[in-house]
Amino acid sequence: MVSSYFSEWEILPLEDCMDVIIDYRGKTPEKTTYGIPLITAKIVKGGQIQKPEEFISPDDYDSWMRRGLPSLGDVIITTEAPLGEVAQLDNRKVALAQRLITLRGKKNILNNTFLKYLMQSEFVQDQLRARASGSTVSGIKQSELRRIDLFVPPLPTQHAIARILGSLDDKIELNRQMNETLEAMAKAIFQSWFVDFDPVRAKAEGRQPAGMDTATAAQFPNSFEEVDGREVPKGWKITNVENIAEKVGMGPFGSSIKVETFVSEGMPIISGQHLQKFILDDTTFNFITPSHAEKLKNSLVYRGDVIFTHAGNIGQAAFIPENSQYEQYILSQRQFFLRPDQKEICPSYLALFFTSPEGKDLLLANTSSSGVPSIARPVTYLRSIPILVPPRQILDIFEKLVKPLLIKYRTNIGESLTLAQIRDTLLPKLMSGELQILNVA
Repeated sequence: MVSSYFSEWEILPLEDCMDVIIDYRGKTPEKTTYGIPLITAKIVKGGQIQKPEEFISPDDYDSWMRRGLPSLGDVIITTEAPLGEVAQLDNRKVALAQRLITLRGKKNILNNTFLKYLMQSEFVQDQLRARASGSTVSGIKQSELRRIDLFVPPLPTQHAIARILGSLDDKIELNRQMNETLEAMAKAIFQSWFVDFDPVRAKAEGRQPAGMDTATAAQFPNSFEEVDGREVPKGWKITNVENIAEKVGMGPFGSSIKVETFVSEGMPIISGQHLQKFILDDTTFNFITPSHAEKLKNSLVYRGDVIFTHAGNIGQAAFIPENSQYEQYILSQRQFFLRPDQKEICPSYLALFFTSPEGKDLLLANTSSSGVPSIARPVTYLRSIPILVPPRQILDIFEKLVKPLLIKYRTNIGESLTLAQIRDTLLPKLMSGELQILNVA
């Protein structure tokens, strides 16, 4: 039942509320490896635009975008595969790909940020699904999209709703940007110390290592030696992973974890979606019961373990931080893990190594190309991988330096999860009138 709160709200067809509707369906741009980012439907997810991986040449931009140029604040919606994902454009210059329609509300009718949340509401999403067509892929035509009904409150109410929900999204975005910086800092330190050997090279040339205090610099040697045909800092060793691991194990074989066994709470399941960064993304999980997990106890992993993908999207690696959401997890069948001997090595070092170009190349060196891409004999192979191991005192200094960055990284993930839950709780309440905005200025 519609609340009386809607007495001042109008119901208008979408096309009557738009200044601009830009539709690039039916066109395929020539893509390049760099240039102007191309926004595709597959990177519009959860109200956000993920990092673009495709580009078009600046020389082609004007000819490609002749149907209309996107502007700051425009709302984009995916028209199929998937249908109904929504996001809002910032001030970056971007190109728009197929399966996207851009909406710009009339200034005297719609606040564009309010429009973003309105398009995400169940009221609109239900209409999108009802008007969609297609036997295999569900999609909506522009002519049908134009006929979608919108609840349009007075502009002051729109501004207030947009401000409330937008402030939550702004903080989530700030956390995301901060995490990118924290990740870059940790990777830069790892690269400098353990790949480029900057402190050792500086000391070899009689210089003080840049940005390093005297006590820390004293732990690094001032020369190199050859170990197994490779030049490494003097006193450092190269050993196989099995020599610095307490355990290397696999997720369950076959289909031991099926969709029908999922429950609302219990033991969280780690899959490839959680391994996008070098720290486990533990915001959203499927679960199995503790009794089911007990049957799969050989696939239990804990804080400090490093998780890899051996089939499908191979080459992923991430470690479970000490302030992760849960103390233990169960692996899905495409994952395997390394439990480091922390007297020998620290988990963050391993995760950064296996997400570095060298480490990733080593992981992929034993790839099978038949059928689904996979790492052949992943447990045996991982044990055999050679890895450079610095002296423990240097690892301790490294861990002390990066640990606060990683704790803050995980804290930001948790905070963003909470903010997203608040936003997702507020959105339907604001759009249904259950939660009213009163005395709007």
